[in-house]
Amino acid sequence: MSEEPPDVSHRGTPAIRQSLFDEARTRHVALINRIALSYEADPALRRELVQDILLAVWVALPNFRGESSLKTFVASIAQKRCISHVTRRAREPRQEELSADMPSSGPRPDEIAVQNDMKQRLVESIQQLPIPQREAIVLTLEEFSYAEIGDVLGITTNAAMLRCQRARAALKAIMESRS
Repeated sequence: MSEEPPDVSHRGTPAIRQSLFDEARTRHVALINRIALSYEADPALRRELVQDILLAVWVALPNFRGESSLKTFVASIAQKRCISHVTRRAREPRQEELSADMPSSGPRPDEIAVQNDMKQRLVESIQQLPIPQREAIVLTLEEFSYAEIGDVLGITTNAAMLRCQRARAALKAIMESRS
């Protein structure tokens, strides 16, 4: 069944454009859907693609010269728009659904919460130490040697060792009293 090309001698007028679009939409929407289906399997993305094709048809209608049928014109636009869609989608990163029972390589949320709680308790306990012991224990936790702690605090290595031992004992007592 061949289609007669519509009269497009006044194609630039809004009324002719609207008339051509209405005809394209009503008579050729099934064709557009089938072409879109051949390029996009996802129903939601396919609906977007059909809308994109219809918009492209609307934009291109002022260029329709009637040298071919409206059906051919619409199919050509649909084909080109689908190719653009596939090209654009190919550049997007692939998205895959994750299984709910997929194991995580990191710690579980409850383990993270316990660790964060322990860190917070440690910080609060360190803040209760006298300043000289606090300085020593913080440097110890940063893996400074007794000699390095002595240099930083301006005390001898033996004094740094004694201060660290006292700080550890006081910190242990504070931590035990909080649990």
